[in-house]
Amino acid sequence: MRLQVRRWLFASVVLLALAAPVRGQSFGFPWWRDAQFQRDLSLTSDQTARIENLFQSTVGQLRAKKAELDQQEDELSRLIAANADEAAVTRQVDKVEATRGYLNKMRTLQLLHIRQVLTPDQRTKLNRLHDQWEKDHGRRPQGNK
Repeated sequence: MRLQVRRWLFASVVLLALAAPVRGQSFGFPWWRDAQFQRDLSLTSDQTARIENLFQSTVGQLRAKKAELDQQEDELSRLIAANADEAAVTRQVDKVEATRGYLNKMRTLQLLHIRQVLTPDQRTKLNRLHDQWEKDHGRRPQGNK
């Protein structure tokens, strides 16, 4: 019993850590390609290339998983509109949420790997740039909800 509680607690902590937003990474555009961001962060050409490689290595998988999520959500909508039985809807909800969870995990790990290319000082600067960018574009920064 005690081992189960520890496992549950450990799993909860891991999930909370993964659910926490990775700040300063998601601008909605490839910021590492932008000359101003490169200057502001003092990115080296090696860092830029490494970030680009990380992005390119996962963007196809992310797009495919997003397409799968869209298809699963469409199927859920179809089941609900058809007044399907609760068991069928529940199974489809499980599929939708599993796909959504996997997509979020992939995206978070992509952002983590990109972040690991930067120095601690660059990460701090990027967080500030992200907050300013969000403010300038009318979006609330992640983590300040």
